[in-house]
Amino acid sequence: MATALQKSRIIGLYRTSLKQLLSWVVSRDVFAEEAGKLRREFDAYKDVKDTNEIERLLRHGEARLKELEHPDPYIVPYRPGGSMFARNPPFVEGTKLHLDFGKEGHH
Repeated sequence: MATALQKSRIIGLYRTSLKQLLSWVVSRDVFAEEAGKLRREFDAYKDVKDTNEIERLLRHGEARLKELEHPDPYIVPYRPGGSMFARNPPFVEGTKLHLDFGKEGHH
């Protein structure tokens, strides 16, 4: 039987996996399909009772999640650092901006 701490880690791992999946998948149809695969993978181990085996599975799942981490994860726009804010990388030092839009060099 999983301890309370292990149950909390399992739930956190599942939730974090779903959130990370949103960064990799654009279409909701594909997301639903991939989320179903993820759920089946978690359900495959739901009857494990040995706490040592549960701990091993958790470490493996956490390592796999870290390995598959998105380099530019999606963050909801209203959160600090959200994807709406500064999604594009900053300009290189010394880069000059021309805001004439099509009139550059024509004064």
